[in-house]
Amino acid sequence: AGKAASADKGAMNMEILRDKIKADKKLVVAHNMKLTDAEGKAFWPLYDAYQKDLGAINSRLMKAITDYADAYNKGPVSNEAAKKLLAEALAIEDAELKLKRSYIPKLEKAVPATKVALYMQIENKIRALVRFELAANIPLVE
Repeated sequence: AGKAASADKGAMNMEILRDKIKADKKLVVAHNMKLTDAEGKAFWPLYDAYQKDLGAINSRLMKAITDYADAYNKGPVSNEAAKKLLAEALAIEDAELKLKRSYIPKLEKAVPATKVALYMQIENKIRALVRFELAANIPLVE
């Protein structure tokens, strides 16, 4: 029961974190980007589209975490399950990198390259915070 309660608490904490990040993220980006009106008109639709696509990756990540929690709560994680979970984790990382690569040329048409780099830095810092929270709440494979 201890493992299940810990996994449930971790999932609840991640929901809270995800909601908070979603609410605060646009404000953080707006504050740091200092976009002109013209840049903003071109940037914000791309930002919204990127967030929607990133949301699909986040859903995939949450499913992988849930799948891991299910495997973990059943006892020692089998080699087969570990291999499958690891493959999915790497595929999610690949999908996120592919998403970034697909948006950078679009963003460069909307704002100067320095602001594209700044935006990616902000995204990376926020993703790092999420990954830190995930790492803190997900127990190691036994």
